[in-house]
Amino acid sequence: MRERIIAGIDLGSHTIRLAVGQVSSGTDRREIVELIGAHEVPSQGITRGAIRSIDDAVAAISACLDGAERQIGVPVSEAYVGIGGTPVQAVTTKGVVGVSRPDNEIREEDYFRVIDAASGGQMANYDVLHRLPQRFTVDSQTGIKDPVGMEGKRLEADVCVIQGLSGHVRSLTKAVGSANVDVSGIVFTPLAAAEAALTGRQRDLGVALVNIGATTTSVAVFEEGDLLHAAVIPMGSDHVTRDMAVVLRTDIDVADKCKQLFVSAAPEQTSDKELVDLHDLGASEHELVSPRFMSDIAAARIEDLFLAVEKELRHADRSGHLPAGVILVGGGAKLRGMVEAAKKHLRLPASLAGQISIPSPLSEITRDPAFAPAVGIMMWGHNQERSGQSNGLVGDWGGKTKAVGKVGDSIKRIFKSFIP
Repeated sequence: MRERIIAGIDLGSHTIRLAVGQVSSGTDRREIVELIGAHEVPSQGITRGAIRSIDDAVAAISACLDGAERQIGVPVSEAYVGIGGTPVQAVTTKGVVGVSRPDNEIREEDYFRVIDAASGGQMANYDVLHRLPQRFTVDSQTGIKDPVGMEGKRLEADVCVIQGLSGHVRSLTKAVGSANVDVSGIVFTPLAAAEAALTGRQRDLGVALVNIGATTTSVAVFEEGDLLHAAVIPMGSDHVTRDMAVVLRTDIDVADKCKQLFVSAAPEQTSDKELVDLHDLGASEHELVSPRFMSDIAAARIEDLFLAVEKELRHADRSGHLPAGVILVGGGAKLRGMVEAAKKHLRLPASLAGQISIPSPLSEITRDPAFAPAVGIMMWGHNQERSGQSNGLVGDWGGKTKAVGKVGDSIKRIFKSFIP
């Protein structure tokens, strides 16, 4: 089999990251994907996950692609793209249909009909990104994972519908396409990050993936292998930087350096005796500040963030009840003391995402929680291709694939229509 390239782009408000994999046949003729390249550049034209300036975003995406292509030595012509930010919503809906066959045997067409019924009430101006079945009910029998082949007269489904604001989806697609890259598919970023950061056992037991970005934090709760709840919180690590800049009355870049070098989300880990001169970090005036004082500022904002995460866990009825705990990914998760703060405020086991289980010579990337979303997007795309599902925009069907023909080709034509 000819080796091919597959890529995943994580469009963050602070940083754009690209992961590139090479797909080939293994010794047992099964496809394997190896991470061969990864690159990141400062983001431009993107705020809270939404495109605010097409031209600036295109320039940043192009720069990221150029860096990756120099690294791997081949062009990247298409990619899967992660979508997140406040323009994305996740809602759980219910659908009910009558079984169509006289013998009351549930077939795949009934499976798809009930999912269509559950996701038929999408909001105006929103595009459905994913339709993820959670559980089914046949007559009065609840908690069924796969109803096909069972017998009953009434079929119900609980479905998690993830939808993005139509204008947001189109702007994102246009920006990537204008950088001369075809969009192979779009995926809700925390859903894809789970591919890289979570194990199957964690998803079965019950786990929350928390992706901490610069301006937003996304939460995805999994149980029994399925997505139970998802949400986007309009807070991120930049809120710490801004508060520090205000309280210290210094430049935002100086505050950011302080955060990276001296701050901990767990203030007790820092010293109040050693002092830092802000002038040494680029401030216009000399000012001595203790790391403990700076960490106290940060801890207040981190507490607000995790209280918002806790609210989402309560919404999913899983507050304090996730055996596999919380896994942190994203650039904001790398702030010192973040794991300890998560344990304290969420009352759950917590850890940074561990080594990503993918063959790669880039060990520093597979250990970096900031790259977990980009690598996960790439892995999600590969899994979609292997399962025969061409694009997340037509819905994820829990392992069952509709006979939709060459949907991928038609979707790509739609994507290209957004590009001038």
